[in-house]
Amino acid sequence: MAKGGQTPPGPGAPGSDEVRAAWARKDAGDVVGARQDARRILAQAPSPEDRERAEDLLRATATPRALYGFALLGAVILAVLLALALTRYS
Repeated sequence: MAKGGQTPPGPGAPGSDEVRAAWARKDAGDVVGARQDARRILAQAPSPEDRERAEDLLRATATPRALYGFALLGAVILAVLLALALTRYS
């Protein structure tokens, strides 16, 4: 099982060719395509091994929740600075 976004080992890795192709797609930089492949694999009632690897792929490519918090904080700070600038120069 891959930990922390690591790609499982290559040819000897467990799982079907579809799962390995999805991980290879992630390694090539196509995260959106890899996530779509993983969802498609999960929708096809895969073997337990393939299910685990596809779920690992989805977890490895998920956007961290903290990132949304930082983006919101940045937007609030920008809005406050803009409001201060508008009140000062109005």
